[in-house]
Amino acid sequence: MNPRICLRTCLSGFASLAFALSALAHSAVEPLPRPDEWWKQRHATMNSNVVTLGSKSQVIFIGDSITQGWEGEGKAVWAHYYTHRNAINLGIGGDRTQHVLWRLANGNLDGLHPKAAVVMIGTNNSNGEDNTPGQIVEGVRAIVDTLKSKLPGTKILLVAIFPRVENYSVQRGKLAQINAVLRRAADGRDVVWVDFGHQFLNDDGTIPHDLMPDYLHLSPKGYSIWAEAIEDTLSQILGDARVKPETASASSADKLNLSGEWVFTTPGPDGSPVKFPLVLEQKGSTLTGKFKRGEDRWLNLESVRLEGNTFSWKVKRDRQGGEVMEYEMAGTVENGALSGTVKTRMDGNDMTSKWTAARKQ
Repeated sequence: MNPRICLRTCLSGFASLAFALSALAHSAVEPLPRPDEWWKQRHATMNSNVVTLGSKSQVIFIGDSITQGWEGEGKAVWAHYYTHRNAINLGIGGDRTQHVLWRLANGNLDGLHPKAAVVMIGTNNSNGEDNTPGQIVEGVRAIVDTLKSKLPGTKILLVAIFPRVENYSVQRGKLAQINAVLRRAADGRDVVWVDFGHQFLNDDGTIPHDLMPDYLHLSPKGYSIWAEAIEDTLSQILGDARVKPETASASSADKLNLSGEWVFTTPGPDGSPVKFPLVLEQKGSTLTGKFKRGEDRWLNLESVRLEGNTFSWKVKRDRQGGEVMEYEMAGTVENGALSGTVKTRMDGNDMTSKWTAARKQ
């Protein structure tokens, strides 16, 4: 064969191969750290926890903000189900498959030998046109393959990506397509498929506000559903006793009905009681409300949490001179009344006082 023809043929072949390989590469499977300082700090903190617990950890959770939320809205549920198992939370808000792949290769798994790894990742890759369903499946499979390689004795609980958006949507349909294929990564032995997304839906297809307040992240009740859905499988893998549902957690909040008008009473500067109107609205375990200051000024409750018969919230009030005062309130519900403490800082001094609230007669 003419050498020139051979050279052209070889170059053409190499070009075709390079094109084929580039077509296979995409962001969902390419390990990548994030540049944000808070992300780097979160990653370093997780690695420190990994070093501290080491081989003591029986189970790890890997994912994004929904997994990180075990430290927020899911904190009480986590304490009930996983603290005694020395569980480690490896979730970072906003992460995609490529970020998890980088983390797993950079300290998140060092020295660990857990019996189980709970994986739920991919929803952030589904935003807009960032990744196709097929690419997202490949990204999650790459994570599964990494775990199988680095933790050969660990069983993987591969959790279907949760539904999101209040009603039917293109993005929710995209997630359904991903889950339909992703489940094939499970073999029932080393990788177990777990799908309970239907428990986050009403009969009409909407997502209940009390399970996902923003139709993406879970409430305490939502985390209870997650924990209970995987408990049978997890306890079998770990070889320990099945944890029973906590009767006084988010479910007890559903039995409360705090909606209505209240009279809030707290000591004034001279010690005499000062009263303010308080309006609360409760839907399941979700609570909203506002205080009335003056004739027509209302202060909204912020960062509200309701777990069982305990609650907390913050209220901000503008002062003269542009200063903003923040009141941190926490308390309990007992015998139909509210009581608790309020903390604030005034003129450089920390102040704490007690308060009560009774329904308006």
